Amino acid sequence: MLFQFIIDYLKHRLTAKSRHGTHSPFVYKLADEVIYDFNDKSEYKNIEEQRKKLFNDDSVITVTDLGAGSHLNKNRTKKVSQIAKNALKSPRLAKLIYRLAKNTKAKSAIELGTCLGITTAYLAKTDAQTEVITIEGCPQTAEVARKNFQDLNLENIELHVGNFDLILPDIIARQPSLDFVYIDGNHRKDATLNYFKWCLPKVTENSLLIFDDIYWSEGMKEAWTEIKNHPDVTVTIDLFWIGLVYFKKGQAKEHFKLKF
Repeated sequence: MLFQFIIDYLKHRLTAKSRHGTHSPFVYKLADEVIYDFNDKSEYKNIEEQRKKLFNDDSVITVTDLGAGSHLNKNRTKKVSQIAKNALKSPRLAKLIYRLAKNTKAKSAIELGTCLGITTAYLAKTDAQTEVITIEGCPQTAEVARKNFQDLNLENIELHVGNFDLILPDIIARQPSLDFVYIDGNHRKDATLNYFKWCLPKVTENSLLIFDDIYWSEGMKEAWTEIKNHPDVTVTIDLFWIGLVYFKKGQAKEHFKLKF
C-alpha cells in the first residue's frame, strides 16, 4: 500500500501544474492568493505552539477507531505524542486549510475527524463569528481536543463525539446551506461518497467541500473520481493530499492538478 502511495505521488508531481499552468481565472486567483500564500500569519503562532505541546505529551489514551484505521499504527492504546506525530495534519497543510476556509468567508464550517483539534483550531481562527462544527469518533481523543480548544481560548467550536453516519445528517439538516465542509475521517469509498451525497442538497455556488487523503487507497481514488464526475461539480483541484470541490454555476467543468 505504501509503495502504491509513493507511485501515485510521483505520478502526481509529474503531471501537476503550478499556478502559471492554469488557464482558469478562478483557479489562477485561488492558487496565487490562497494556495501559494506562504506568508506567516499571527493566527498560526499559538496553534503551532499547542502542536509542540502535544508532541511532548506522553499521556496514554485508548483510541476508538470507527473508520478505515491508520496505515502507521493499529494499536488501540497510544501516547498523545504518537498520535500528534502520526495523525495531525502538517503545519503546511493545516495552514492551507485555514486560508481556504477564510477565503470562503464561511459563516459555518463542518469538519469530520477532529483528531486532537489542531486543524479545528485553524478553522476557528478564521473568524470568531464562524461556527465550527466538528465530529470525532473517539471519546478520549475528543477530550484531548476539547482541552486544546480551552487552552487556545476558542469559544466558537461545537464538538460532537460519535459515529459520523449518525451525527452528520442531523448537522446538515439544521444548516440553511453549507459554506465549508472538510472531510477527514472514515477513509472508505462508500462512506466518503455518502458524505458527499448528503452534502449536495445544501451546497451553493460559494460552497467548498474538501476531501482528505484522496490517494489513501484504491477505494478513496475511486470515490474521488466519482465525486469529480458528478454533474453538480464544476471545478475540482487535486493537491494530492486533499481534493477541493467547487460548484460554481455557469463555469465550464474542469479538473486541475496543482503541485503543493
